[in-house]
Amino acid sequence: MMLWIINGRRLKSILFIILAAFFAALILFVEQQDTSVFTPIKETGALSRIETDQKQLALTFDSNWGTQQINMILPELKKAHVPATFFFSGEWAERHPDVVQHALRDGNEIESHGMRHEDYTQMNAADVRRDMLLAQEAIYKASGARPQMVRPPYARVNESNLQTVSNLQLQMVLWSVNPQDDTNPGYKVIAARVLESAGKGDIIRLHASDSAKQTYRALPLIIREMQRRGYHFVTVKTLIADAKSRHHLFQ
Repeated sequence: MMLWIINGRRLKSILFIILAAFFAALILFVEQQDTSVFTPIKETGALSRIETDQKQLALTFDSNWGTQQINMILPELKKAHVPATFFFSGEWAERHPDVVQHALRDGNEIESHGMRHEDYTQMNAADVRRDMLLAQEAIYKASGARPQMVRPPYARVNESNLQTVSNLQLQMVLWSVNPQDDTNPGYKVIAARVLESAGKGDIIRLHASDSAKQTYRALPLIIREMQRRGYHFVTVKTLIADAKSRHHLFQ
């Protein structure tokens, strides 16, 4: 009988090679998956609002920490029959697939906020690409829906990031209205900031992480007043689809 003796250093090297091969295979698998028929409205650059004469606008939420606030936001949206677009980090989606699926069942849209919520402007292109692909796969596993849009963590983006998004046939989405609800200035202040500037085709940025403790109270004020003004809340994809159809019709 032969005995194989592997010292600690050699064992670590073998384990590192196995892990590296596993992640390489995972990324290759993700890249080979179907990306659906969705095509970005902007081939390069980031989308911040949609040019439209329709009284439509989109509520969007960034979420990468905790579940207390999102579990108060979702009922407010459902009660008002308003769909929203949620940008989840991949790690958060892995930890909370039940909340992700709840959001989907209520008619909301699920998109990507990166995998680990790291600043893309401080990463090289290969690492940004890897992070986006891993986030897509994590969110797909949690929801059954593959993200087609991405919002950069910390709202920081550079030309290299935009090119990476374009190469992956994703749409980068920013916003045109930002009430800075994550600073907790008061729910009435949050609502007033949105109502002061929101209009046709706007993309409103809010937060569903537990650091934003007043957003759920601002939502009813925002929704009721914008609806009183004749506006309809839709998902970002619906805004994009409307703009594409109108662009096609008026070519």
